[in-house]
Amino acid sequence: MKTPLPLLLSLILFGPLACLRQEENPSSKQTAPLNFSASYQEPVFEEKERIHNLSGALAESHKLYAETAVENHLPAVVYGLVADDSLIFCGGYGSANLETGAEATEHTLFRIASMSKSFTAMAVLMLRDEGLLSLHDPVSTYIPELKQLTYLTSDASPVSIFNLLTMTAGFPEDNPWGDRFLDISDEDLIKLVEDGISFSNTPSTQYEYSNLGFGLLGLIISRVSGMPYQEYINRNILEPLGMKHTLWEFSEAPEDLLAQGYRWENGKWTPQPMLHDGAFGAMGGLITSIADFSKYVSLHLSAWPPRSEPETGPLKRSTLREMHRMHNPGFYSDPARFGDNKQLLMLGYGLGLRVIKDQQGVFEVGHNGGLPGFGSSYVFYPEHGIGIMAFGNLTYAGAVVKSVNYRLIESLMDRELFQPRIN
Repeated sequence: MKTPLPLLLSLILFGPLACLRQEENPSSKQTAPLNFSASYQEPVFEEKERIHNLSGALAESHKLYAETAVENHLPAVVYGLVADDSLIFCGGYGSANLETGAEATEHTLFRIASMSKSFTAMAVLMLRDEGLLSLHDPVSTYIPELKQLTYLTSDASPVSIFNLLTMTAGFPEDNPWGDRFLDISDEDLIKLVEDGISFSNTPSTQYEYSNLGFGLLGLIISRVSGMPYQEYINRNILEPLGMKHTLWEFSEAPEDLLAQGYRWENGKWTPQPMLHDGAFGAMGGLITSIADFSKYVSLHLSAWPPRSEPETGPLKRSTLREMHRMHNPGFYSDPARFGDNKQLLMLGYGLGLRVIKDQQGVFEVGHNGGLPGFGSSYVFYPEHGIGIMAFGNLTYAGAVVKSVNYRLIESLMDRELFQPRIN
């Protein structure tokens, strides 16, 4: 009897991934240098003029974003595509601020909402690599106020840092509740914890999107590092990458560069209030530009392929690849995605990142972001050396800008310019 496709994919993909769910990166435990092969040949791109050809193919793609903005009532959209370590395509359409008429460009500052989560995850892994915590430590080790949690069952495992990173703590899905608490104080976050946190599942049994979990990770970063998590991320991620125009508090942004957020209602745009920075910024508080964020995407792409070159980033390539590892995978289909939109995709969550693998073997990592007034999306393809991002200043426009990102990737496929490395 022929094995059904979903079952076959389960055997191929779930099997090897399931055993990785609770493993930390072994390299974080090692103190001595590894022995490695001197004859290993890393995969490379076959196309010698790859960057030049990509740049030429993208030149006419600006209109894709402009048309999407008009069709979906986005006051502005900004976008960019990274190939390896360079931003080779970028631009903007529309007005960042309808009152002032400020033009949106790759330097305009947008709040990127949940796209901030991977910065928080990266900071936690940096602390792990420093030996200051373990991903399998109970969260209550660093937030004692959580020791009084009431679990659903007597055989539940305590919520761990790993659970928070992979959204498997058992906390109920909290969108859009979490969106409204961006500026909550540390004291109010602790009070929220002390008042008790409900569970919808037993920890480590199911994925459920939790903004609260990443708010708690921000608190852990602050307590372990001895400084506010914003400062830790600034010092250890943003500054080393040269992300000089990325910030947390909107009132500190240059007025001529800050995008105003809007909602489309009753046939017109309504300005949305900007939220101040706070304890929940760890789940969605960053404000950045396409030009700045491209440096972060390049960092992730730099982790691939595995190789023996000296480390150059603010954290190890193996740690970055750990962030891209899929946990709790399941099947779904996305009609907005490129290619056959009826095919089953394997979707899981990494560490602050969404991870997809399709039936053609395309490996995709990224995240959407949405807050009142803003929507954003980025994806990158480790085996193809390509990352693409877009931000809009319309409430929850992430799905809209993601769909046009996919259309651009599909256009590269049509020209046979979306090619992976080969051995």
